[in-house]
Amino acid sequence: MDAVAALRAGASILLPTDTVYGLCALPDEEPVRRLYELKGRGAGQPTAIVAASVDGLRRTLPELSERDERIARALLPGPFTLVVANPARRFPWLTGTTPEAIGVRVPALPEPARAVVDAVGAVIATSANEPGGPDPASLDDVPRRIRDAAAAAVDAGRVGGVASTVVDVTGDEPRILREGAVPAAETVARVRAAMR
Repeated sequence: MDAVAALRAGASILLPTDTVYGLCALPDEEPVRRLYELKGRGAGQPTAIVAASVDGLRRTLPELSERDERIARALLPGPFTLVVANPARRFPWLTGTTPEAIGVRVPALPEPARAVVDAVGAVIATSANEPGGPDPASLDDVPRRIRDAAAAAVDAGRVGGVASTVVDVTGDEPRILREGAVPAAETVARVRAAMR
């Protein structure tokens, strides 16, 4: 099945990002539930919204504050997940125990993946591995169980292989939640510069 058609049918697919291969679905409640079941992800775990551009992200989260948009434009596209304010409490099935905040990503997507995300507006993405397993840098690294259950896969060869750096920008100071592709100190310095 074509990746766009699979997403629109509510299925999960495999997409490459600039960091790892992601297991993706539309950010609607039912496709998200099915993706969580496939991944073996706890329902209370937050998952990021992925857009192909900051403009696409703004269309998905129209309440994105001026400050958060400024930070996003300074860091994205790139290997970061930003946790931003979610004043409208959109997508509560993605926010875990903090509905007032939501993770967002605009990766530097390989072209075939960018076209897929552009076509549907936004997806959710979690790394296409077993919980706690190694990050998949290629489709061959994705566990067979997940590959077989995904309705479609976009292959862009090998990608970076290190997950995104997750930074919470909801407070006065940036807070690193997971160090990944970009070192924590560099991430904090870049966010602070964008906050000025």
